[in-house]
Amino acid sequence: MTRFKSRLLQSALAAAMITGCSTKVTRVTHDSTIDLTGKWNDTDSRLVAQEMVKDALSGGWYAKYAANKTTPTVVVGEVRNKSHEHISTETFVNDIQRALINSGKVDFVANKGERGQIREEKSDQASNASVETRQDAGEESGAQLMMIGELNSIVDQDGGKAVVFYQVNMELVEIASHKKLWIGDKKIKKFVERSETKF
Repeated sequence: MTRFKSRLLQSALAAAMITGCSTKVTRVTHDSTIDLTGKWNDTDSRLVAQEMVKDALSGGWYAKYAANKTTPTVVVGEVRNKSHEHISTETFVNDIQRALINSGKVDFVANKGERGQIREEKSDQASNASVETRQDAGEESGAQLMMIGELNSIVDQDGGKAVVFYQVNMELVEIASHKKLWIGDKKIKKFVERSETKF
């Protein structure tokens, strides 16, 4: 690098440091709706989960359990991301679980990953906890129903304008018989304008 180029680079860096950049942070409520990019966000996840669980629990299958005065036991399985975005479906699964538990209409058991951790704890207790306090293996509650689903998307783009369409499909399946007791979907459509052309 020549001395002239080196001085230019130093001058540019100095100017950048003098100019600096300012950051402003505003605290907002956790359930406020802020859509900066048009991508799937926390608001979409929360609202879709609430609406789908409400729809699922209003289905005819639930009336049969209620008529028999029994509470169905549910587990949430895999929700596959088949959209064009990298989406952490774990957040959506947690929103589904929260909505189910808070409904008070179902019993809820830990999912496959969580059960592994709990079984490790039981194994540790078997060796180290007193007989009076240890939790024995083989006493788990089995789920009768599993909720599974997928998240899809379609992008229709022309230059810096795009329509982003999301569709979440969920199913409630009876584990013993594999019967589908409920099928629901939720659609979201966003119109996005930006100076950049890549979505």
